[in-house]
Amino acid sequence: ADSFDHKRFFEIVGLKSKSSDDVKKVFTVLDADNSGFIEEEELKFVLKGFAKDGRDLTDKETKAFLKAADKDGDGKIGIDGIYKHINPAVNVQVPL
Repeated sequence: ADSFDHKRFFEIVGLKSKSSDDVKKVFTVLDADNSGFIEEEELKFVLKGFAKDGRDLTDKETKAFLKAADKDGDGKIGIDGIYKHINPAVNVQVPL
């Protein structure tokens, strides 16, 4: 618990080397309610989306991840927030 590093997470799962279509597919899986955003409750379970024995993030980890990827401070992460972590030098707006 409290050892999750969102930057390292994206390196480990290899999203940096994936196509934009693959990144969109991952985003769609994490967006459990299909709202077009990953909200705090969905983010808490992000590790389970990548490994069946993945643990839930702690509240502290979830809030830190959300803060880092929430570009506009609305409490949810759009696909552009995911791209921000994959390649911080690129500012993209990707429609779903």
